[in-house]
This record gives sequence, structure tokens and C-alpha cells, in this order.
Amino acid sequence: MGGPDLNLLFTLDALLQQGSVAGAGRKLSLSPSAMSRALARLRTVTGDPLLVRAGRGLVATPRAEAMRDEVHRLVEDARAILRPADTVDLYRLERTFVLRTSDGFAETIGPALIQRVTEEAPHVRIRFVRKLDKDSAGLRDGDIDLETGVVGSAIGPEVRAQSLFSDRYVGVVRAGHPLTRGRMTAERYADGRHVLVTRQGLGLGAIDEALGALGLVRTIVTTVDGFAAALALARGSDLVSTVPERHTLGLRDAMATFALPVETEPFTISLLWHPRMEGDAAHRWLRQLVRQACDQVLRGEPGV
Repeated sequence: MGGPDLNLLFTLDALLQQGSVAGAGRKLSLSPSAMSRALARLRTVTGDPLLVRAGRGLVATPRAEAMRDEVHRLVEDARAILRPADTVDLYRLERTFVLRTSDGFAETIGPALIQRVTEEAPHVRIRFVRKLDKDSAGLRDGDIDLETGVVGSAIGPEVRAQSLFSDRYVGVVRAGHPLTRGRMTAERYADGRHVLVTRQGLGLGAIDEALGALGLVRTIVTTVDGFAAALALARGSDLVSTVPERHTLGLRDAMATFALPVETEPFTISLLWHPRMEGDAAHRWLRQLVRQACDQVLRGEPGV
């Protein structure tokens, strides 16, 4: 008895991603009749209708919805495995890579990364774009080559991740701020006038929860959407900013940094990419350079 036709996985992935027989046919360069026959085979194999009529379109059944991400991951893994293990002439490579990062990463790690890229591949360009959410659609769609951040539930299950470094939140104030004198306590920290960074998935709520357990509440004077802005405001005023320590290493020059007087969990910053790029030699090279640049900067090594 023969095994299952694994080619059906590619057909099923196209149908579930496109949500239509015609759209899947265009993606796979198959006629609508050929796709209809393939859908009929998939229904027989799975014992489920998979896509059913709803008005003038098709909708996925509960089982199809449940298997959508897993099927897509399997297909992308297969494509990555079967892609030739090629090499790349870095000196002749002309390509622009898009990196989506939180503010602070480009300022802190960017110089070392650009230096390494320039030395090894002088015609490669790096474009940094700001990360405002955790949606991984840009990686799936190919608009983003690499991303950095904390792996969370919003990250697509197929996305690859590799740890870069661990980080923690710290308090930062201008040089000479009253909080730089004497012992830091939870009461003194909470009594300060704070600038709050508000952005999806930052995890800063744990700080206020820890303060709340002590009966303390921070006074929030203003809010911003990035760490660079928070530090800029704190640098020119008596505001207190709370930011990731290692992430903002390049932004805190001449400012005073102190450990938070409440317990908070450290978090891991990871490098994220889509599996379709797993076998791309130039992409592998860039991933390695990002890791090397992080190690160089965070260990305090001089430029190479």
C-alpha cells in the first residue's frame, strides 16, 4: 500500500492561504479544473470538506483552520530543505536587507553591524525600520528580512527564532538628578515624575504590579511610543524613564542608570526570520553578522 501523496500538502497550503480554488490555481500555475480535482482528493484523504461555500466565496472548516499554520510550516520547511546549499560572492553581492527593530537596537548595535557589512560586502545596504508591534506578517510577506524582539504569542508559529541576548528594565535619569543621591527605594522611585513608554507587548505592567503590591503608584507625567523619546525627555528634565538596559546602551551616554527597586523578570531578545530564507546564503551570512555585532557591542569590545 502506497504512502500519502505529499504533493497534496503544497496544494492544501495554497488553498488554505488563498481561500479560493482560483487563487490557489494561480499560485501553483494550475487550471481551475485541476485545482477542483485536487480539492476533491484532499477532501477524500482528510475526510473533511476543508473549504465550503459561503455566499459567493469559500470559507475554511474548523479542521482546516486548525491545520492551516501547521501545513504552512511543513511546506516552508520542505522548501528550505530542498533548496540548494549555494554560496555567495559577498564582494559582488548587491542587495538591500530590511531589519525591523525596536528603537535603541539600531543606535546600539547598528554601527558595529554596518561596519562588518561594509568590510565584507561593500555593495550591501541595510535598511532599519522601526518596530511598533509584534505582528510577523512582514516576515511572511517578504517585506522584512530580519526582525529582533521578544518572542510572543503574536509571532507566527512558523517563524524561526534565535536568542541574541538577555535584557532587563532599569531606571534612567539625567546626570545630577535628585534620585542619583542616596539609596534608591521603591518609595523614592514611585514618587518620581515618570515618562512612560506605551507600546504593545513591552511588559512594563509588571513594574506597576510590583509597586502596587507595596501600595505604591507611579505618577505618569507624559507618554511616548519609544525608548529614544523617553530618554530624550529624561535627559532634558527631571523625568524618570524606565527602559531596557542593554537595548539602550547607545542612547544613555552621560545619563545616570539605576537598578529598579522592585523585582522584575529579565527577558530575551531574539533574532527572527521566515523559514523561506533558511537556505539563502546571503541571509545566513547576515544573521551571523547580527549575532557577531551583538556580541561585540554588549561585551564592550572595540570596533573591528
